[in-house]
Amino acid sequence: MAQFLWVILPYLSIALMVVGSVYRFCYRPLGWGSKSSEILEKRWLRPGSLLFHWGLLCVIGGHVMGLLIPIQVYHALGIRDELYHLVADVAGGLAGVCATAGSALLLLRRLVFVRVRRNSSVGDFVALALLFVVLALGTAQTVLYNNLVGPYEYRTSVGPWMRGLLFLHPSVSLMHGVPILLQIHIISTFMLFAVWPFTRLVHVWSVPLRYPTRAPIQYRSRG
Repeated sequence: MAQFLWVILPYLSIALMVVGSVYRFCYRPLGWGSKSSEILEKRWLRPGSLLFHWGLLCVIGGHVMGLLIPIQVYHALGIRDELYHLVADVAGGLAGVCATAGSALLLLRRLVFVRVRRNSSVGDFVALALLFVVLALGTAQTVLYNNLVGPYEYRTSVGPWMRGLLFLHPSVSLMHGVPILLQIHIISTFMLFAVWPFTRLVHVWSVPLRYPTRAPIQYRSRG
């Protein structure tokens, strides 16, 4: 089971995400992107979208710093472990709370407003639900576990395991002793990667390079 959870599942999920995204782009180009529902409901969309996207960007940045940069680099720079965990708790916790609140608003919006719900697909609900679960578990680990139980040093376990995945030699033993909350968070993240190409999340790969130089859309009143 450990071999499946920490080796097979991650590679299977990443393979599904990459191959599925390429297939969808090549053979279903008209379905690529994220359908806008702003015309159906705007009051909940704006705060939910802003909280989610800005919070998620900060969360991703924090994961890059914590998982991809070895702990030895921080020690070489003179950054003490106490200072690192304090910044991670405050900044990471705030970003996690914002992203979780935003995803909750977006999910509730699709459930509460009839017009939005009727124009939503199963994939929309699956993507938002998984995003909420992933973000809520990660935020709980940072805000609750690290302050009630004590800061967990994931830079000596999850970090090397993640870098091992990237270099094709993951070590299952590194995941032994990882808090169960953090383990579920990681497994949920790879489940999200697996459904990625079958939902609106594929729009993440679209880079709006021509957006700044495109001609403005003119709106004129009937009068």
